[in-house]
Parts: sequence; C-alpha cells; structure tokens
Amino acid sequence: MAQVSLEGIRKVYPNGYNAVETTSFNIRDGEFVVLVGPSGCGKSTLLRMIAGLEDITEGVLKIGDRVVNDVDPADRDIAMVFQNYALYPHMTVRKNIGYGLKNRGIPASEIDAKVQDAAKMLNLTEYLDRKPAQLSGGQRQRVAMGRAVVRDPALFLFDEPLSNLDAKLRNQMRIEIKALQRRLGTTAVYVTHDQVEAMTMADRIIVLNAGRIEQIGTPSEIYHNPASTFVASFMGAPPMNLIDAQVDQGQVRINGYNRVMPAPAAHSGPVTMGIRPEDVTLNADGDIRFHVDILEELGAHRLLHGAIADQPFTVMVNKDHAADIGETGISLKPDALRLFDMETGQKL
Repeated sequence: MAQVSLEGIRKVYPNGYNAVETTSFNIRDGEFVVLVGPSGCGKSTLLRMIAGLEDITEGVLKIGDRVVNDVDPADRDIAMVFQNYALYPHMTVRKNIGYGLKNRGIPASEIDAKVQDAAKMLNLTEYLDRKPAQLSGGQRQRVAMGRAVVRDPALFLFDEPLSNLDAKLRNQMRIEIKALQRRLGTTAVYVTHDQVEAMTMADRIIVLNAGRIEQIGTPSEIYHNPASTFVASFMGAPPMNLIDAQVDQGQVRINGYNRVMPAPAAHSGPVTMGIRPEDVTLNADGDIRFHVDILEELGAHRLLHGAIADQPFTVMVNKDHAADIGETGISLKPDALRLFDMETGQKL
C-alpha cells in the first residue's frame, strides 16, 4: 500500500491550455478515491500524471515517501487498468495475466502460482487457456484486472474501466472491483464520468470541473452538502433541485411565493435554493404549488417532473404513493434546504 500526495500539481499544455489548475490533496494508504466529473474536466489528465504518462508542469507528486515527478511509469510501483482492456489478442488469458511478470524476469513457477491465485480470485480459472476473442466484455475486464493484481503494486489506477460494458454488467463489475480492492487493501484511484459509480465505490470522491477541484468528501458529504451548484447538479440521480429564492431576516422565500422557511445560512438577498427530490413531500393543501408534467416509473419509486414558479422541479415518491399529472401542493423539509450564492454558485 502507499499514500499518494499531490502538492501544488498543475498541468499546462504547450498551446497554453490549462488542463489542471494548481491543486493539492492526499490519498491515504488503502483508500479508494474516485475522480469524477464531465468530459474534459481534467480527471484523466490528473490520473495520467500520477501514472507518469503525462509530464507535470508544476508541483510535487509523491507515491509513498518518494518523489516520482521524474520516475518512469514502469518504476512507480503502479498497475493501471484501462477502459479498452489492452489485452494481447494472440495470447491466452494465462499469458496475458503473467506477461508483465515474465518481462521482469520472475521465475516461471512463481508466475504460474501468481496467475493461478489471481484467476481464482477473479473467477477466471476455467478461462485460462482461452484467448480474449473467446471472452465476454466482463471477462476481458477481469483479465485486465488480473494482470494488475499479479504485480502486487503499491497503487491501482483505473481509467474509466467500465465504460464499454452494458448497464447490468457495469453494476456487477463495480461491486467486484470494490470487493477486490478491499480484499487486497491496495490504494486505488479511479476515474469515471458516472456519478453512480463514484457514489457506490468511493471512500472519498474528488469532483472536478473545468480543471479545478470543486469538492473533496465522502459520498455522503458530497451528496448531502454539495459545495457548489455544480456539485449539486452533477452528483445525484436525479440531481438536486435548484431554484431562485430570496433571503430576508433569517427567512428564505421561493420567488413568487409568500411562504417563508428558516434560512440555513446567514445571508440577505437573492440566492439559489437547493433541495433533493426525496426531501420534498406531496401535500395537496401545501401552499407551494407544483405542476406535474411527467411521471417516471422506476420500480421502487417514481419521479414526478414538472415546475414550481415556472422553474423546473422534480419530486421523488415511494412506489405506493398515489401521483398523477396536474397540479398539487408540496412541502419542503426545512433541514434539507441548501443555499448557494447566485453569482458564484458556492455554498453559503
């Protein structure tokens, strides 16, 4: 295992494009950290700097106690799993898993033992003599993981490893990856644009936007206390409702309504108010009117999409809760309200 330390890390390309703004954070021994954000936010660039596949413009990168800025990728004691598997099509599963060890001069008997152990761990034993073309997408990803596991690295790096799989297989594989990481206790950095993967797999999440870190926290912290409207709208399925409101004398009021609620932050003037869809209750007598346009059935619950005060709004209700298209009232849980600065988008 190894701690990873980024101290003032920055990446600027020769054309002047600032891919990663100056950033610092630590990843603890044995921790599973997920870098999440939209395409082009800098998450893969950050991962590639840790791997040594991208030069660092400024700052210091440490893996364990060693500064690795100028250390070749092969000498960083890392193992990387890519989204395209990167398997050798002409080699069997056995040879694919053990290939890196063979190049390092490990004795054949030791390679075989390590390959057998990894195959057993990843349910690949019966496929060892097959070639990648004879495997499913999930099995190929397990082979790629097996190749990483046999190296016994200090650090696992995952670059969107599940993006080529179908939804059902992604769900299965993310559980398997997390279980494997916990069993091995190896520090892991995982890149994804899928906020569900981030929420379900991470010990801590790092949310990136336009090359900068928006927030670092546990999945619960990120979800319940987003640091900005960007985090509030990006993390969560469905995302947090964000609507215009006013704060005056410790009370918050949705624009267009007289109903006031205790403000969760000391502020005065216009704000963006946030609330999660599950923290809204349908109440026919409620004085906040909600016009439902679309019902979305999701099995265990249903989503009601519509508007309040001409602003898009979503409510989540239990599957047993009666709901229909048209107008109804709603109530908001006061302790679930979050306020954001209307100009900067930062949490108040």
